[in-house]
Parts: sequence; structure tokens; C-alpha cells
Amino acid sequence: MVCLFKYALTVVLFTIVSIACVNEQKGGNSSQQKVIETLADLGALPQYVTDPPGNPTSPEKIELGRMLFFDPVLSGNRDVACATCHQPEFSYAEFLETSIGVNGTGSGSKRQFVAPNDIPFVKRNSQSVLNTAFNGIRNHEAYHAEMAPMFWDNRAKGLEEQALLPIKTLEEMRGRAYTEDEIIDEVLSRIRRIPAYHTLFARAFPGELNPVNAVNLAKGIAAYERTLISNNSRFDLYMRGDSNALTLGEKEGLNLFLKTGCAKCHSGPMFSDYKLHTLGVPDSQNRTESDRGINNDYAFRTPSLRNLRYTGPYMHSGKFATLEQVLEFYEDISGGKILNPKVKASQMDTLATRMDVNFKDLSRIVEFLNALNDDHFDKTVPAKVPSGLVMK
Repeated sequence: MVCLFKYALTVVLFTIVSIACVNEQKGGNSSQQKVIETLADLGALPQYVTDPPGNPTSPEKIELGRMLFFDPVLSGNRDVACATCHQPEFSYAEFLETSIGVNGTGSGSKRQFVAPNDIPFVKRNSQSVLNTAFNGIRNHEAYHAEMAPMFWDNRAKGLEEQALLPIKTLEEMRGRAYTEDEIIDEVLSRIRRIPAYHTLFARAFPGELNPVNAVNLAKGIAAYERTLISNNSRFDLYMRGDSNALTLGEKEGLNLFLKTGCAKCHSGPMFSDYKLHTLGVPDSQNRTESDRGINNDYAFRTPSLRNLRYTGPYMHSGKFATLEQVLEFYEDISGGKILNPKVKASQMDTLATRMDVNFKDLSRIVEFLNALNDDHFDKTVPAKVPSGLVMK
């Protein structure tokens, strides 16, 4: 099997080397050759998750985290849970351009605000929680789970830090009844009044005198989220030595993916460099203000390409419903178009503007991207949660 894989790798590398002699500038100096990534710039996901030193996993932590993830008691109005915008049936993402958090009702495409309403849509598209245990992982580099970049703007490091921020955010879970400084203490006060949570926290953090606290709240949610992995796609099997795991069409799509420059940003086992890039993605019309990003330069993190079949719509604003539309967007960029009128040409990332995307290649690239899907992950939803509340 290893020999078969080495043969497949040789075929891919030979194809790419034959392409690599194209000049980077049309009619330019032949000594300036375009650098094309290879299969070695990608990678299979690890088969096991790495825990941060301060939060080793245990079945008790995972069970606590599962209950917290699905329990609306964590929200200001007791009407939205983490799982509201990260649903198992949508690969722990959500099939909406941008989510409806506080003061919403319904699920999926039927979710809407309850009238009267003064809560805005969530600012950005709901990213999948799947494989966030591997966020930031790079080939041949030590992985530190506590430093894993989170959110579209990398504003948090590690799942533990990420876990509490949605609870503090007005439109996501907090609502208007509590301030950002008040909400965590309010949530903890509620949890302490629920006997079942007392038991769950005590089991998850044995020996602690007062285990129901903010640090352990975050640790429980993070421990559960690290169980949500899908690391056995056909691409993973291919990279582990099964040369027949990909079809000929998918292998051709893989070559085109590399040739066009997609892997300059979508690299490594998670198909992301976890850096911020300005691409001129159109704003969502769900918000009145333009989303300028954390640095006011319209730069957002490269998203993972794993499980894309189930996690549309795409990009930080959720403006593209299909993968074909995403690739057509990149074709427009390489042709000099900027779809967001508020973004200047000087701000655009040259890694995107210098891509070589052609319409005739799109279907093959999409065919390859579908080989990154893996539907075998934990979709268990608790029959009930300790608070007795039900997601609306």
C-alpha cells in the first residue's frame, strides 16, 4: 500500500513539475518562475486529538460539555444554545447566510426573529465546530492546542478562550437583559441552582471545592468540542497510503487545485494557513454596517475546506451559496474585479489576485473538494438538558 501511495505521489509531483515552468508574469523574465505548491503542502488530519496541558480530556468533562453545548440556560434570555448556530445536521454549522441568535425561533432555513425584535443578525457566517480541535495545525510543526486560532478574525486562542465569547456577545447569546460584564456570573448563578449540573461539574472536576466556575465552564465546552472530529475523508485515506481512495477525476481536481494557487492559503491538514487575507468579499445585507474586520482592512481568516458539502453558505459573510460561486469569485479576483466596493485595489491580497483560475477547471476542483467530506462524526443530541429548557 505504501508503494502504491509513493507511485501516486510521484504522478502528482510529476504533473505539477511539468506545470511549474510557466512564467509568473506574462511575457516576463523566464528566470522568474511561478511557484506551485505540491501534495506535500497538504496533509492528512491526525488520527488523535491533542489536549492542552491545562485541560486533559475525560468522559466526565465531555458529558458535561455536551449538556452545556445544547442548553439554552447559557444565554441571557434562555432562548439560544451553542447548538442553535452549530447544528449536528449541518456539520455543526448552520444553513443561513448569517445566524439568528437571541430572540429567534425555528431551526435551519426556517429560523426567524420573534416580533417585536431589536436584535441584529449575528455578524458573520457560522463556522463549523467540526475539527476545531485541529485549528492552526501545520505540517512538520509542533501543535499547541491552547494556541489554536479561533473565529473569522483569529481574536481568540484555544477552544477554552473561544467557548465563553459567544455567551458575552449581544446578538449571539447575551441579549439586552445583561451587560457583557454581568452575563457569565448570571449563567453560573443559574447553573449552581440546578442539582444535575452540580453533579456533572463535581464528576468532571473531582477534588475541587467549588467546581462550578467560569474556567471549568469553558473547559467543559472545549472538551466536548474536541470530540467533534471528522478525520477519515477519502483524501485522508489517500494521504495515508490508499492510492485508490480518490477517483481519476478527483486526482485531476487535486492537480488543478494546486496549479491554480489554492494551496498558497488553503494548505496543511486543515487546508488553511490560518492567516488573515483581504479578498473583497461582498458584505452581508443582514447588517447595516460594513464588516471591516478586526484590523479595519477587510481581512478575514482562511477557512478550512473540510466538510464543505454540509457547511454552506460560504465566506465570512455567507454570500456564496455554492462552491461553484466561490470559485467564480476567485476567477473574478484574478481578472481584476473587486466585488466589495468599499475595498481598494491596494488592499487586495496578491496571493488571490495572482491566482490562475479558469472556468473550465471549476467542476474538477469542486470534485476534488468533495473528497474532503467525512460524514462519520458524533451527531448525538441529548434527549434533554439539565435545565429542562428546549431550544426554540
